[in-house]
Amino acid sequence: MKKGIIGKKIGMTQIFDEKGNVIPVTVIETAGNVVAQVKTIEKDGYNAIQLGYGEVKDKHINKPEKGHFAKAKLENRKHLREFRLDSVEEYKVGDEVKADIFAAGEKVDVQGTSKGKGFQGVIKRHGQHRGPMGHGSMYHRRPGSMGATSTPGRVFKGKKLPGHMGRVTITIQNLDVIRVDMDKNVILVKGSVPGPKGTILKVKSAVKATK
Repeated sequence: MKKGIIGKKIGMTQIFDEKGNVIPVTVIETAGNVVAQVKTIEKDGYNAIQLGYGEVKDKHINKPEKGHFAKAKLENRKHLREFRLDSVEEYKVGDEVKADIFAAGEKVDVQGTSKGKGFQGVIKRHGQHRGPMGHGSMYHRRPGSMGATSTPGRVFKGKKLPGHMGRVTITIQNLDVIRVDMDKNVILVKGSVPGPKGTILKVKSAVKATK
């Protein structure tokens, strides 16, 4: 069954299993998820729920968003994310979605925005090799050939060049849920997830989960 929740990356830590093995985990806080809209096949062409997460002041959201929350009779939320589901019959606008929709042992996909690394050259950005570092060399960390001269007389589209690196949407697939702590409303998943501390994440059922 498909399911999903919005969370905030708190950071990484490590826990120990029954055999004493160290497991690196990312702590994802999920408190405050509220159903802001329910979409159905009959009305919208597909089944989905829209979740709202995080408190925000009125002055920090626009008029369409204010109207959206007013129609649903909900307090304003800072973040909205949509999750496609097989069935939405069990959800109603205003319902709170908690971390216990997932359980230890399940597989999840975690989507977030990676850390921004600014403007970078081709070595760091694309993993290219440098040229000779001798004093006579005129080529050290540059992009390399731009292509032929007169024909075609242009740089091919897709040429790997320096530019902005990072701050893109990344999905890490098939992460194990190690523990669900309902007292603190957090999910502990094995391994790392995209972004720095405080990143807003989408945690959803793994699409490539193997039994």
